[in-house]
Amino acid sequence: MSSSELHADAESLLHRYEAIHAHAELELELAGRGEIERLSELSGRWEELTENLPSQPPLAAAALLQRARMIHERTRIELERLRGVVLEEMGDIKRARRAAGGYAGQLTRRPRLDRSA
Repeated sequence: MSSSELHADAESLLHRYEAIHAHAELELELAGRGEIERLSELSGRWEELTENLPSQPPLAAAALLQRARMIHERTRIELERLRGVVLEEMGDIKRARRAAGGYAGQLTRRPRLDRSA
């Protein structure tokens, strides 16, 4: 393999690590906006991006991978925050239903059909 071919292969490999970094940024953006459906649609993309990568990444990719790892952790934290919000809202809904049920028991029953009409 010539020097230019090796350089092209290394550059191509580096582009794959850049794609991993860009994907991590996209996931964080979607999680930050609460777009869980779009985020879940991307779940298989990680496998596509990481398949057939060398077990030892090139040194040139180290900074990209470190940033991607940090972004991925921020995404995990954002998803945990969203989970907490959803659980809190579900609790609010349950309390509202119980309160509505309590008020409904105080109402007098009226016939559903007005026979005088």
